[in-house]
Amino acid sequence: MSITAERKTAVIKDHARGAEDTGSPEIQVSILTERIRNLTEHFKTHAKDNHSRRGLLMMVNKRRSLLDYLKRKDVQRYADLIAKLGLRK
Repeated sequence: MSITAERKTAVIKDHARGAEDTGSPEIQVSILTERIRNLTEHFKTHAKDNHSRRGLLMMVNKRRSLLDYLKRKDVQRYADLIAKLGLRK
């Protein structure tokens, strides 16, 4: 359900704004998106796993708040990120 360390490193490398960047909103949103996609696949076979579903909803809300923050701070970075990740809105 969670992502591997190698995959997390690759996601950070793809979305980093600089060489030492590990905590920008773009990276946080991309890691959350990866985890959300993994959990969505998990629910295709485990439909009654309500404990993990709660975690999924919390991750979606966290991602939404980070995206709202990014939209307030820099609309162009927000637009680039949602286009790159293939998110709606």
